[in-house]
Amino acid sequence: MYGEVVPAAAFVNRVVELDRLVADLAAGQKVFLISPRRYGKSSLIRHALAAMSRRGAITVETTVSSFSSYVAFLEGYARASIAAETRLDRARTWLRDMIRSARAEIRYVPDTTPLGALTVSFPNARSDRDVSRLAQEVFALPARLAEARRRKVVVALDEFQAIAGFNGGSVEHAMRAAVQHQRDVGYVFAGSEPSLMERMLGSRRPFYKAGPVMRLERIPSEEFAAFIDARFAASGLRPEPGLGAAIVELAGNLPYDVQRLAHETWDDIRAGGRRRANLDDLHQALRRLLSEQHMMFEALWQRLTLAQRSVLRAVVLDEGREILSADVRTRHRLGGPSTVQAALAALVRDDVISRERDRYLVVDSLLREWVARRTF
Repeated sequence: MYGEVVPAAAFVNRVVELDRLVADLAAGQKVFLISPRRYGKSSLIRHALAAMSRRGAITVETTVSSFSSYVAFLEGYARASIAAETRLDRARTWLRDMIRSARAEIRYVPDTTPLGALTVSFPNARSDRDVSRLAQEVFALPARLAEARRRKVVVALDEFQAIAGFNGGSVEHAMRAAVQHQRDVGYVFAGSEPSLMERMLGSRRPFYKAGPVMRLERIPSEEFAAFIDARFAASGLRPEPGLGAAIVELAGNLPYDVQRLAHETWDDIRAGGRRRANLDDLHQALRRLLSEQHMMFEALWQRLTLAQRSVLRAVVLDEGREILSADVRTRHRLGGPSTVQAALAALVRDDVISRERDRYLVVDSLLREWVARRTF
């Protein structure tokens, strides 16, 4: 299912990236994985963690952007660090032995997992000094876990760029100080906002030269198209020649969008009880998806200023190239360079478009098609 971490059978290519990431983590490296949204970053991380788990490593995973405060992040990180423990009493005892600066409250609600819905909180960590001391102990947990279990530990911090928003950026200093000496712990710091991640690795920031950097690129379109065709065939549907290539092109060769469009097309064909998949099926699925997303896209469009709408249409119609040129500005009545630059910056900030080398791209391929077909 698209939108989720894909299983091994649906994991496309990325062999070189996966092998490199696993090797670096096994060596205790601190890896920075930079990838635009929808490139399959989270799936790559999850498969690397699974590979390390098969080698006997303990894996710790959390998404930084899901927390509303620094203390909430520390609580979630502590919870993830004890998730490998299968007995609640041992998890509670170990964490309380490791965290001495604050009282740890551990609650348990039974569910299908060994530890159930385990929550960790530090209610008496209130002042900046309390939180700073707590952070030192929490960031030391992976190394203490490796020492206690005599096993490698691998930590994945997804959407890591969000950490800069906690406590004025001092978190970076605290975490760098903790992890740089943890030789038995491999880290992957992953981020989907490349510009923010690149700044975090700059010469004036704590993580400068802290470890190798991996930049996730697009999957070659020919390989992706062949994979889609093969998946259709493996499910018992005969794809028309060129179907996979058309899906990849319409989806902008973004892994998430390719999965979405391929899955929805496949689903419609199976629901109709047919055995052949052709380009008409693809375009019918696309029209349905655009209709279903119309209200959301219309609301987004209404929130944009007139200048932003014009620039977004120009990005779509001119494939994001030379948007600041006099020719493009004249043809699309965009105004002066400063007006266009301001609109582009706002669209990038709001995650409507992204910049890739010398061009701008609409982040959601369905929105791109909606703008092309439904706006003027």
